[in-house]
Amino acid sequence: MRGVTEAPRADDAPPLLDELMPWSVAPLRFGRSWIVAPDARTLRTRWDRLVAAEGAEREALFRPSRARTPASAVGALPGQRTGTTRFAREAGPCPEPVRVAHGPFDEQWLLPDHRLIDTARPELWRVAGEPQLFAVEQGYVPGAAGPALLVTAALPEGRSPAGRPGRIRPLFRRPGGREPNLAPGLLDFLGERYGREVDARDWLAWTVAAALPSPAGCRVPLPGDPEVWAAGVALGRELADVQVRGALSGTRPRLPGGRRPYVRAAVPARPTTMAYDSEGETLALGGGRISPVPAEAWEYRVGGVRVLEQWFAHRTAPAEPGSLKAIGPAAWPQEWTSELLDLVTVLALLGAREPERAALAAGAAGGIGRADLAAAGILPAPARSRRPASVLDHQEEGPEGQFMLL
Repeated sequence: MRGVTEAPRADDAPPLLDELMPWSVAPLRFGRSWIVAPDARTLRTRWDRLVAAEGAEREALFRPSRARTPASAVGALPGQRTGTTRFAREAGPCPEPVRVAHGPFDEQWLLPDHRLIDTARPELWRVAGEPQLFAVEQGYVPGAAGPALLVTAALPEGRSPAGRPGRIRPLFRRPGGREPNLAPGLLDFLGERYGREVDARDWLAWTVAAALPSPAGCRVPLPGDPEVWAAGVALGRELADVQVRGALSGTRPRLPGGRRPYVRAAVPARPTTMAYDSEGETLALGGGRISPVPAEAWEYRVGGVRVLEQWFAHRTAPAEPGSLKAIGPAAWPQEWTSELLDLVTVLALLGAREPERAALAAGAAGGIGRADLAAAGILPAPARSRRPASVLDHQEEGPEGQFMLL
């Protein structure tokens, strides 16, 4: 009867991403907001202020938690040259900040010092760097608009805008793009079914185009038609390239027809509001004006939260006076405006293709199901594929300068 649908049986439902990309990591937990900032200069200034303080003042500025205090003894993060003495004795220069994805489409800077981060997920740091990509599964929000899966080349924090924890799934289990993080045999199985070679990036492209949210986690329908698969991979490659700002193709995203957002009126030193005029396609930041801003960019949401509004809030929210978080630029930096123009372009391109992506995902249903994958020996994935790969040849500095062999 029309209007009534039955829930699919477990074997008929599209497989979960968790079944097909078995190794996943929970979100990072920074523990103290001052170690992240939209610009690297701010982090260096905060660091200098902290190490210039002593005793009780240093501890108060540090913002101790159950996981980290100035007396905590921890090893260095993989790949980072930072101190491992207890922070209470730290007097050295600021470590070089690194780029992180601090929420969807919001790359900021982080102090990569393990002594400052409550839960840093070292297993992710070991595999970060080119050509690694991270699939970030968004926490499920019933009825919320937005993609179920995002891709980033920067180390992701992994939390959804609504605050719901998601999962971080590296595309590769080892540095250098070695050993895809996929159920053993999956790529060969798909290659045989579709009559063409399928590699890890093809798989990631398909998931970007076809992933569906569900209470059980992100589901990935697999089509029976090879042409649908090819079309989805092509679409997903374009969407993924836009999400990582053209890093895959080497060409920065641009709006079609030669359109390009411009600053029509300079952003004031301290804008406090953001508003959108749909008729004029204008984004207002206080007295500043940016246009054209397509409606698709303004309306683009992740987890039900408007991305542009959250991006702005991360840069303008008031901080407690006297705290390290309160240290920031004296005026709105030009680089933030440049980043905003790029973000408008990215969101407009993604939003414009969302109907195409949704139609493809719906059309892929009813193809290869969990029963087919189980019959081929793909599911369930072996328990070892859910654990990080061993790195026995990888040496890291432990607490107080001691070395560990992992």
